[in-house]
Amino acid sequence: MLEQIEGSQAIAKAVAACHPEVVAAYPISPQTHIVEAISALVKSGKLEHCEYVNVESEFSAMSACIGASAVGARAYTATASQGLLYMVEAVYNASGLGLPIVMTVANRAIGAPINIWNDHTDAMSQRDSGWLQLYAENNQEAADLHVQAFRIAEELSLPVMVCMDGFILTHAVEQVDVPEAGQVEKFLPPYEPRQVLDPSDPVSIGAMVGPEAFTEVRYLAHAKQLQALELIPQVQEEFKRVFGRDSGGLVRPYKCEDAETIIVALGSVLGTIKDVVDVRRERGEKIGVLGITSFRPFPADAVREVLQGAKRFVVLEKAFSVGIGGIVSSHCRAAMRGLNFTCHELIAGLGGRNITAASLHEYLDRAVVDDVDHLTFLDLDKELVERELEREARTRRSGAPAENMIRDMQDRVNAKLDLEVSKKANNR
Repeated sequence: MLEQIEGSQAIAKAVAACHPEVVAAYPISPQTHIVEAISALVKSGKLEHCEYVNVESEFSAMSACIGASAVGARAYTATASQGLLYMVEAVYNASGLGLPIVMTVANRAIGAPINIWNDHTDAMSQRDSGWLQLYAENNQEAADLHVQAFRIAEELSLPVMVCMDGFILTHAVEQVDVPEAGQVEKFLPPYEPRQVLDPSDPVSIGAMVGPEAFTEVRYLAHAKQLQALELIPQVQEEFKRVFGRDSGGLVRPYKCEDAETIIVALGSVLGTIKDVVDVRRERGEKIGVLGITSFRPFPADAVREVLQGAKRFVVLEKAFSVGIGGIVSSHCRAAMRGLNFTCHELIAGLGGRNITAASLHEYLDRAVVDDVDHLTFLDLDKELVERELEREARTRRSGAPAENMIRDMQDRVNAKLDLEVSKKANNR
């Protein structure tokens, strides 16, 4: 049903339509509205046969989901940022045990310093945890991906993260065709677990595995991710048949057929990039966009198929690997192994910084003629960083760097204001 609705509320309704039997939740911005809304649905009786568990931490939330899933219940939770890091031990346990838990990650930066705004650092930190990771471009896709995530998770018996940009999507109000229970029932079969803890037939799970079998256990996780590469497009097609709209899948090319330059990205920034590409297309520039929906498993063949016809590609990333550079870009380069290509890495939007069309145009004006550094931080204030490095070189007790740079920024603003006041006084 079409609704003008906040993203978090749409996700809560989509999850409820999937009839989870256990929801374990601990609030952390910007995912709190999701679990609050689900709790209201449970309390009101609109979501029946669901146990809503208030826990004391994110670690407990994932632990409760592990226990619920292990006994055969459909389980769901949500988290973000520091909350995801707090549950990491249990995150790895969930995938290692092959439990089909679905979790929303409302992407948010990781501190310190504390930052509650959006980037992809939290989910990217768990890229090797064994979970599938699906990234939503908008709230319609976010709602749809949750429905698909339960089907994918339960078919493979693997956990799935649905990643949606914090605040940008979670708190945005827009029109969403919210999946309804009747449609979901046609698409999502009743949960039939591959493994169930049963008191009448007791077994151990997660027991010690020595060197003689651990390689095989870990390879199985890899093999099941490869199975997901085949399953995700199948689920996409089935979703399209039932719901009448195309959503999900591995990748989403936009105007890439004849593109000489292709921008690769994940999440909500794709909307801004498409607007920029439309403008540049009107100028006659051959440029396109490749949105990656499935980051885990990484769809190397699909990426290669789209990018191989281009002269260059730019990977815009809202997270990076400190000391080396882009994360997604390294995956794209691996997918293009053996081909001649130019790859530019653009780090942008860290900690919620705006990614403006103007800044993208300025960068692309140079990138399309390969006149940019291999690694670029969009709108980086180099003077601010260099001032802090000089301070650290001058004195041993240089202080906290983040706070120093904030003070430097304020000093610069104050100096500019003083200059403007002085100019006005002299003109009188």
